[in-house]
Amino acid sequence: MVRLAAASLAGTAIEFYDFFVYGTAAALVLGPLFFPTFSPVAATLAAFGTFGVGFLARPLGSVLFGHIGDRHGRRPVLVASLLLTGASTVAVGCVPTYESIGTAAPVLLLALRFLQGLGLGGEWGGAVLLTSEHAPAERRALWASFPQVGPAVGFLLANGVMLALSACLTEGQFASWGWRVPFWAAGVLAVAGLWLRSSLPESPSFLEIDDHARVPLAEVVRDHWRLVLLTAGALAVGYAVFYAVTTWSLAYGTERLGVSRTVMLACIMAAVVVKGALTPVVALLGDRYGRRPLCLTGCATAALWMCPMVALLSTGEPLLMFLGFLVALIAFVTMFAVIAAYLPELYEPRVRCTGAAVGYNLGGVLGGALTPIVATALAEHGGRVPWGVGLYLTGIALFSLGCFALLPETRPVPRLAAAPATE
Repeated sequence: MVRLAAASLAGTAIEFYDFFVYGTAAALVLGPLFFPTFSPVAATLAAFGTFGVGFLARPLGSVLFGHIGDRHGRRPVLVASLLLTGASTVAVGCVPTYESIGTAAPVLLLALRFLQGLGLGGEWGGAVLLTSEHAPAERRALWASFPQVGPAVGFLLANGVMLALSACLTEGQFASWGWRVPFWAAGVLAVAGLWLRSSLPESPSFLEIDDHARVPLAEVVRDHWRLVLLTAGALAVGYAVFYAVTTWSLAYGTERLGVSRTVMLACIMAAVVVKGALTPVVALLGDRYGRRPLCLTGCATAALWMCPMVALLSTGEPLLMFLGFLVALIAFVTMFAVIAAYLPELYEPRVRCTGAAVGYNLGGVLGGALTPIVATALAEHGGRVPWGVGLYLTGIALFSLGCFALLPETRPVPRLAAAPATE
């Protein structure tokens, strides 16, 4: 289990590094470089639009790789998704800017971002299922939470590299070539991830299936459509909160508040460190008290905190911004630490890879793709404190709370000790 958890964590960290480094670049430099004819706000919106395309591709990736996972096993998914995401990320770092090739530049950026999302759409389902299906039932949430630490590690890697480059290079150097370095580094990370995953065993739950689904997506749509919609709606708040903190606030703080890029990245990264460290701790609570109570608690906390978070961000004071980000990400991790166990338990094994991944990634479309775009537009027409952003995020949290309330509990019931033998 330690080897499986470590390999799954490393793989998700690498793939989410690829995904997050694009989001950071979109917030900082892609607008002026690839959309220079737009106004500053319109360029940021356009850059976030290409960012959102990755989320739109993720459900398609979950269908494609979910089919492979349900038909041929979880292991092939891990290798193929890592190759696709890594190659497309390296290619982003090689795309010429608008100044060099004109409109072909943003078109290429859009296509590569789509491929990134396609690969990441398959990654989560394969990594989580391989870990959760090997784990003992009474500790499934704990072991399945390690792939969920991967996004935090990937985010810290991506932003750590960006932070180091922005601190060491001039503005001109960073805009000219410095922003490309993190994308090129993805190639080295992808090779390391493939080496780690090359010897992983196949999931026992998959090997025990006698009759594999011929068309998993058709079965999911026919028999589990309501569950897919509920899980997508429930997970939307997690994506919205995470990308409001890590992507929109970065652009808002640097462009509207005049906070330095280094300070904004440091505040966000410090909150993400705490979030990553708390993930297995919260997962242990999920094994003890159930998945659904934690999801409801995290969702309610998010609903109550979104407006205070926006107010704290608007001060531009590092400690207050960190506090706002920290509480928001604690609410996030209270939900998402147990999701890796919760979603697979909701679906039967023969369609689990497709069903869980589609529900998870549709939640990304609802919460992650739109949030930076909507928040940027709302903040543009707001005052010093963009209350519209806070109310928008609160509305998503309340919607997700209703969806979680309609989902059942899935925590395995502890086995009772056998009664003593009698003569």
